[in-house]
Amino acid sequence: MTAEVMAADANRDPALSKLVSSLQETETLSSEQEIDFLKTLLESKELNALVNVHSKVAKVLRDDKLAPLLSTSTQVLIEVLEQLSQRCHLSPICKEAFYLLQNPHLQSLLCAHDAIAQKDFYPHLPEIPVEMDEDEETIKIVQLVKSNEPLGATIKTDEETGKIIIARIMHGGAADRSGVIHVGDEVIEVNGINVEGKTPGDVLQILQNSEGNITFKIVPSDGKGGQRESKVRVRAHFDYNPENDPYIPCKEAGLAFQRGDILHIVSQDDAYWWQARKESERTARAGLIPSRALQERRVIHERTQRDTTDGESKTENDDFDREMIATYEEVAKLYPRPGVYRPVVLIGAPGVGRNELKRRLTARDPEKFRSPVPYTTRPIRQGEVPGREYIFISREKMESDVSAGKFIEHGEYKGHLYGTSAESVKSIVNAGCVCILSPHYQAIKALRTVQLKPFMIHIKPPSFDVLKGTRTASRAKSTFDETNSRGFTDEEFQDMVKHGERIDFLYGHYFDEEIVNDDLASALEKLVNCVQRAENEPLWSPASWVQ
Repeated sequence: MTAEVMAADANRDPALSKLVSSLQETETLSSEQEIDFLKTLLESKELNALVNVHSKVAKVLRDDKLAPLLSTSTQVLIEVLEQLSQRCHLSPICKEAFYLLQNPHLQSLLCAHDAIAQKDFYPHLPEIPVEMDEDEETIKIVQLVKSNEPLGATIKTDEETGKIIIARIMHGGAADRSGVIHVGDEVIEVNGINVEGKTPGDVLQILQNSEGNITFKIVPSDGKGGQRESKVRVRAHFDYNPENDPYIPCKEAGLAFQRGDILHIVSQDDAYWWQARKESERTARAGLIPSRALQERRVIHERTQRDTTDGESKTENDDFDREMIATYEEVAKLYPRPGVYRPVVLIGAPGVGRNELKRRLTARDPEKFRSPVPYTTRPIRQGEVPGREYIFISREKMESDVSAGKFIEHGEYKGHLYGTSAESVKSIVNAGCVCILSPHYQAIKALRTVQLKPFMIHIKPPSFDVLKGTRTASRAKSTFDETNSRGFTDEEFQDMVKHGERIDFLYGHYFDEEIVNDDLASALEKLVNCVQRAENEPLWSPASWVQ
């Protein structure tokens, strides 16, 4: 054998080589012309190269060495082109990007990427028909290629018949991609093992112990409608770990998430268990999460149990906010508009430094960052100039304006009213400036409206030791002392930490960003970066703000 032939054999796919060898056994059944055609096809460089690429891609994805970020890059391309088409007149860069993304070679590359990300190259084994008499129950046998990923289906025992049936098909899983297994199908056998009288746990054990392809004998259900993914995205307002949930139908099918994660709800067919995947993992199999109704019932039950155990109710003024059960909030991407900036709202415990951050941010660029002058009913103090620190008005006038809806937020402190007028914020936004607000945390829900579309940032205190150490080192003056002549006390530091924790507990799910103010210079830089994101990037916001 020459070196060239040996090299050629080395590049051939083993499976194709085996097929070529097996052709010798069919020579008596097929014509010589057919044999030669098949040998030429199986030995061709093109086919061997394609099979080689397929095998390597499948191995990489199977070993989880490389995971695509999304499987819909072609759709993203279309959306980007639509955005750019509206802005080509604004910038030569937009125009260049618009023409570049219309290149057919680039678009073909993205189509190939999506095909791989969606695993369209995986083999789909055909259904094996079983001949049955007309009077007998229809039975079908299906096979699935077993890989490292889960089957992507859950089973349960039918309460009336005691039979094992398919409870749900997880979107994007192996069972869903096969297209041959449906919700409601009755499972009779798994790899030749009769499952009659067995529990779902028994069947799961059979599947886990199975090697190679999995063969199911199934009685089809009446409903064969395909599953359509919904387009709903939500922001999670609580943490969830299926491993700690005793009520989830299948822990392996659960999806863990944290507060603030963006979830794509792909199915809400079940009243108690939705199917979802994280927006950052668009090609992943969907997992089970508690529905909004189920989570609300859980929270109500937990509160009832806790209140019964405690034997007394809390009396703090903002406890009513706990009645608003935080579960999920539907969101959509809010795109920035040139020349129109979202107001930036700094929320934090009294004394944490949000007003100092606002002052320093405004000082960086006074023409861009502006703060409305607040209104108050307290008497003017020595050294104050009306209209600079505050706009001083009578209590009767302010109460009248509050009733007329002229204030976007207001509150009372030590017997005096304070507030921010809606007109002052509107005038700053209309002037093309960034409006910076730092109200009391109880104003959060009043400010978070479709009219303002604010960018909310929680300025959080560090731990007590860090808080005391940094403020003492910088000789910070207490904001609780009207003369501003002394430092903070330990009790004031402790109150700051407690207030920060309470704000996080009551309103943490409303914030777009969190900044720990352990070092003022570092916190300011983080604030600047947050503001730039709000100006330049499309960000997840309540869906009502986009519609």
